[in-house]
Amino acid sequence: MIRIDAVWLATEPLDMRAGTDTALARVVKVFGRAHPHTAYLFANKRANRIKVLVIDGIGIWLAARRLHQGHFVWPAAGAAGQASLSRAQFEALVLGLPWARIGEAGIITIT
Repeated sequence: MIRIDAVWLATEPLDMRAGTDTALARVVKVFGRAHPHTAYLFANKRANRIKVLVIDGIGIWLAARRLHQGHFVWPAAGAAGQASLSRAQFEALVLGLPWARIGEAGIITIT
């Protein structure tokens, strides 16, 4: 089991050909540093693919997910540069659901 204490999302798109070194360099550029037990999420321009980089304190994990239909709900590029997500928001995002509407205790709201 990979321990994840915090989840951060980058709004600028990432080339999905990027490997661990390129993704790690982007983490340092966008977030200032790479913290252990933290997941960093990136999407491509069309937001139909995401990559998740996790620093576990010993090494680096890089995972990818692609939607065959539709796209991930992603903030506009340059919106805030980065955003913090709760565990419930992260789980909704990777399923392609509107994660920004999920609040405390997984309660979905209409905005």
